[in-house]
This record gives sequence, C-alpha cells and structure tokens, in this order.
Amino acid sequence: MEGQPQGLRNPAAMENGTEPCGEERPSEAQETTVTEGAAKIAFPSANEVFYNPVQEFNRDLTCAVITEFARVQLAAKGIQIKVPGEKDVPKVVVNLSEQEEEKAELKEGANLAPGDQPRTAAVGEICKEGLRVLEGLAASGLRSIRFAREVPGLQSVVANDASARAVDLMCRNVQLNGVAHLVHPRQADARMLMYQHQKASERFDVIDLDPYGSPAPFLDAAVQAVSEGGLLCVTCTDMAVLAGNSGETCYSKYGAMALKSRACHEMALRIVLHSLDLRANCYQRFVVPLLSVSADFYVRVFVRVFTGQAKVKASASKQALVFQCVGCGTFHLQRLGKASGASGGRVKFSAACGPPVAPECGHCGQRHQLGGPLWAEPIHDLDFVGRVLEAVSTNPGRFHTSERIRGVLSVITEELPDVPLYYALDQLSSTVRCSTPSLLQLRSALLHAGFRVSLSHACKNAVKTDAPSSALWDIMRCWEKVCPVKRERLSESSPAFRILSVEPRLQANFTIRDDANPSSRQRGLKRFQANPEANWGPRPRARPGGKAAGEAMEERRRLHQSKRKEPAEDPVQRAARLKTFPCKRFKEGTCQHGDQCCYSHSSPTPEDTAEVAPGDHPETPSQNPPGPGVATGSGVD
Repeated sequence: MEGQPQGLRNPAAMENGTEPCGEERPSEAQETTVTEGAAKIAFPSANEVFYNPVQEFNRDLTCAVITEFARVQLAAKGIQIKVPGEKDVPKVVVNLSEQEEEKAELKEGANLAPGDQPRTAAVGEICKEGLRVLEGLAASGLRSIRFAREVPGLQSVVANDASARAVDLMCRNVQLNGVAHLVHPRQADARMLMYQHQKASERFDVIDLDPYGSPAPFLDAAVQAVSEGGLLCVTCTDMAVLAGNSGETCYSKYGAMALKSRACHEMALRIVLHSLDLRANCYQRFVVPLLSVSADFYVRVFVRVFTGQAKVKASASKQALVFQCVGCGTFHLQRLGKASGASGGRVKFSAACGPPVAPECGHCGQRHQLGGPLWAEPIHDLDFVGRVLEAVSTNPGRFHTSERIRGVLSVITEELPDVPLYYALDQLSSTVRCSTPSLLQLRSALLHAGFRVSLSHACKNAVKTDAPSSALWDIMRCWEKVCPVKRERLSESSPAFRILSVEPRLQANFTIRDDANPSSRQRGLKRFQANPEANWGPRPRARPGGKAAGEAMEERRRLHQSKRKEPAEDPVQRAARLKTFPCKRFKEGTCQHGDQCCYSHSSPTPEDTAEVAPGDHPETPSQNPPGPGVATGSGVD
C-alpha cells in the first residue's frame, strides 16, 4: 500500500530500520487471523491495510520462482538450498548464462576440499552470501513473511511501505511469525528507498513490486536498484488501461498504445516488458524475461536485469508496432529496428523498413489501427519455467495453489515462443458469421497444412500459430463450405461478405489429429480457475480512516448492480404497444400471420387519421415479415 504516511513516529529512524518493531498500536477494530502458506498474519477487519486473498496464486508463484532463482544464483557460489518437502537428492542446476557456469566451476573448486560436504542454505536461516530481497509495497507484510518462512538462501528481506499503520501491522506480524532476524520493516517512499540503493554494492538481488493499480511510477527506480542479473517481479492490476480501453492513458504510463483485441492479455504483458526494457535502456541496462503470466485480473512479469551497452543497442530490434484491422482483426507486426550487418566483430543495427500492410486490409478492405510499441521477443525462458514446473510437480504439498501453478506453467511450456499474439477461435467464426469449429478441428487443419499451432495461457480459445493470415482465412472459408452461411443476409460491405467472396487457395483438412490435443489438455490440468469467491477481483483501496469494507461495501455493490440497465418491458404492455402500429403487409394483402400478427390489421378510422399529424406519424415497420411474437420496425427497443 503506497500513500501518504499518517501519524509518523520518527520517520528517520523508521527509514534506517532502527526503530523497534515490538510496539503494538491499540486495536481500534476487530482483527482476524489469516493463514496462508507458512505465514500467519493479523489482519484488521476495517480496510486500513490492503489484503486480497484471491492473489494467493500470485504469492505462491512468486515463492516458487524466487526459490528456483536462489537455487541458480547460490549454485554459482557452491551453496545448495534445502526446500521443505523436497527429497534430499542433489539437483543438476543449469545456469542461465555461460559466465555463471564458469564461476560455479571455479567456486566449487576453490571452496570444496576432498571429502567436504557442500554448503547448504535452509529456510528461515540467514545465508551470508544469499539474496537480498526488497518488497517495495508490503502492506500487511504477508509476502515478505512468506519469503522468510518458505524461500531458502536469503540474506535479508526489507518490507517497505509508506503507511504508518501498515508498518505497525508489519512489525506485529513479523514478531508473530518469529522472522525478525530476516524481515526488516521500513517506512519510506518506495521510489526514494530504491533510488538510495543505486550503488552496485547496495543493490537488491530481488525486487518485488505489487502496487494497488499501476506500477509505472516505480519502474524507473526499480531498474536501477536491482543488482546485475537480479530478479525484478512486477504486478499490474490496471488491466482496463492495458487492455485498450484507454490507449492514451496506457501511453502516458507505459509508453505504448494498447489496442482493443482478443489478444489484449498477451499484448498487456508485452507492453509491460517494453516499458521495463525502455526504462532500463536509459541506464545502459536491458531485461531478459524469465516468466510472464496473465491471470485473473492482473498480469505478472519476472525479468532479470543486466548491464551492457552493446546489448542495449539491440533493444530497438526487440520492439514492434502492431497493425490491426478494425474489421476482421488480422494483425501484422513491424519491428522498429533490424540487424543490418557486422563490422569488426560488432553487429550494426538500423531502422526497419515498412509498413507491412497496405492502407486497407487485404482480406476485408477495412482500415488498420496502430498500436505499440511492444515486446516482440519471447516472453518466457522455457528452461527456467521447466525447472519451476518440475519443482512444483515433485513437491505438490508446498503450495495451496500447486495444481493451478502446474496447469498454467504446463500451458506456457507448450506455447510457441517465437509467435507474438494470437487469434481467438470465436473471433474467427464471428467475423465470417458461421458456426464455430471445435478447437481440435481448427488445430488439426493448421497441422495438416504444415503450420505450427499452440494454445495460450492467457485465453481459453486462443489459436497461436505461425500460419500467415491468408492461410488462416482460407481454412475458415473451407469451414464455411462445411457449415454454409446465408450469403443473402450479409451486407456487401461487411468483412464476412468480402472474406467469403474469395475462393480458398488452401484446401483444409479437418480430420482430427492425435497431436492436435496438447498434453496439458489431455491430462485435464487446471489452467483457468473458477471464481474462488463471491465478488472476487480487485479489492477497494485501503483507507487511512479504516472504513469497514464488509457489510457496507456489499450493500453498496448490491445497490449499484445493473444500475445502468433498463428494466425489461412487460410482454403484455409490449404486445399492446405494437398493436398500435398498422401492418404494412396486411395493407398490401401479403401478410400470412392472420390473427397471430403482432401488428394491427384494422383499418384506421378517419378520426384517428385526423388526430395524427403527417410529421408525427410513426415510421412504417420493416419490409421483412415478422415471425410469430417477433417485433420489427420503429418504436421497438
């Protein structure tokens, strides 16, 4: 929770971590005890400090990722971590870079004498060569306490928040869990705290940012305060902005225009990665994504930050603009830069040539929208994701959401890493106004045509493929021949009419293939969770006054529910209203509904004709004969 501190008790001492944390503030409201993972925290019933139980999956996944990151980092120093629940079998750790592998070999040879046992790091113990962790916006301190009680190989955890009430609660929870030797509460502005740790010797190995809303104000400080090769974990909950509802706001926060698209969740991930890399480039640094997840109402990215002037020059070629058709949704990516050659052992880069599309879409004739820039390189390190997946699968009792973590990571390992964005199955069918083929039928058709295809963890009906858009629409044209559309009902200017008016060059084969059904789907893994509780989602912002968020909030939600929807019209009143309009088909002698017609078959009297002025007469109903009980024409909502 980030906000203006209230009721500070010696801010300078709190910033330096010298103020004692054992003092308890008198309880003004009833408190409840929350147990999550290995941590137990006292949480006020009044909404003074922010806490959302639905994000347990987020916190579990973060603990799993930091554990594997610690395993890699400490293995280079000859230290083996011990995770509760794991069998005592040494794991083969594949380092994330060749330099780390060389360091590990040198360190192992220098530190281990013949017959000596390797050094170990256990949960809850201070590892002098371990990771230094910062949680910039800690609120209740739950995440930091879970790090101390569940992640081995830590040197210290700094739990920071700007709110005095939050820091008081953190201090009490730290004492409650017995982790005061590892977790150090701080009260400071998260940005100032990170700016004060820009020196290489003072940087943090892991920085976790999970703010209420957008993390944009903290990213510039975060990319400077993380160590070389350190881990930066960022959560974004402002999905309305990242999903294209307000493109100009997205540009002001993240430096990119978001588009409304069925692939908006993956586009949001790529916009956040672009923003992180852009801010890191200002300081000759660049990011390497380890894992990027779109879940529930937020996106979560895990990246490593490195320094290197030569690598920073390649960042422009990793970004791309998106041209998306407003009619059929076809998209094309245009890289900002490209490698133009090598000279003297150095790769040179230049501006890319474009655009890749004509002014009008080649499929439906509509115009294009321009979005981005966004990250166009892979958003996951599949080797690292595989290690996290293996660790969670072999120790399922470690996390409460292990089943969902397995499902999400399994789908991620099956995603095509070199194919940005995706189409949605129902979007393709809706564009050509035909029935929807099964996911296996469309995947089989793409595989029969020689293309690659995968799912996406960000959308249930995602079709991520390297097939060109022309081949994809040819497959939909072939499917329309199997399930024909009434062409006479299509407008000649509609995308469906223009797409279906072209004969397919590719003859699709919809025979189901065995490899069309991915392994995660065959095993029935839990990829997308059901609603965990009523009214779940983003919680209201914590209020310094401690206004209760219980019954009052529920009553407010009930009163505001469907307030913008007009009440449904009574069927009897609707039938009586339609009877006031004369039936045009009856006047022409072509109405075949008789007494069942919803319009009037009685001739208007001279008095009725005189009462209605020519300019006030209602418009005549539609030319199409309505079916029984179906209303058409003007005056019908």
